[in-house]
Amino acid sequence: MPQDIILETQGLTKEFRGFVAVRNVALRVRRGSIHALIGPNGAGKTTVFNLLTKFHTPTEGKILFNGADITQEKPAQTARRGIVRSFQISAVFPQLTVLENVKIALQRKLGVEYHFWQSIAAMRKLDAPAMALLEQVGLARFAALLAGDLPYGRKRTLEIATTLALDPELLLLDEPTQGMGHEDVDRIKQLIKQVSAQRTVLMVEHNMKVVADISDTITVLQRGEVLAEGPYAEVSANPAVREAYMGVEEDA
Repeated sequence: MPQDIILETQGLTKEFRGFVAVRNVALRVRRGSIHALIGPNGAGKTTVFNLLTKFHTPTEGKILFNGADITQEKPAQTARRGIVRSFQISAVFPQLTVLENVKIALQRKLGVEYHFWQSIAAMRKLDAPAMALLEQVGLARFAALLAGDLPYGRKRTLEIATTLALDPELLLLDEPTQGMGHEDVDRIKQLIKQVSAQRTVLMVEHNMKVVADISDTITVLQRGEVLAEGPYAEVSANPAVREAYMGVEEDA
């Protein structure tokens, strides 16, 4: 496995009671890149993410991360290696403040545990790194606000902040701009570009402008198989891709 490849799948296949959701997917993600996984609904994108993060076990094939075979690992083992995922639905603690949400994510990385009998003072050591993360993602001024009171786009930003708190080597983003207005989409797009300077990003994304603007490599799935792969200019000019996906997006 070349050193510039952080993640590779070989013949990755997942079958559910006779239905093949993912078939023989060969994925190679370059270290330090933004790699987009696109395709129409039902193409197998989320199944691939579930396989990579061990929510599903492959029927066949291998998953290699930094050259190590992680195919049979448990989700927690894979996360400890530095593969961290966000989800389509925002996953924050609504009754905690924005700052507290990030502190919860930081506690594991920094070796600090939340216990109900601990004093508030004991947890203050997390304030500075949590605020630094909120500054990085543009949420510092919302630190004292309850997460549940944030607008939708800011909640998604907070979710990215909590994943960054785990200091991932490979960040998997599942539909990071789903349901957002143009302003929020632009903010998240710039944030993804910013955080990719220190890590690798693999994302599932339907917004083709986001994909075109920030992706280094695009893999197109159709019916669970790789239809095409390459930079946006190459993939978007592929007639099979335009028929299967691009045209649908342009008409939407």
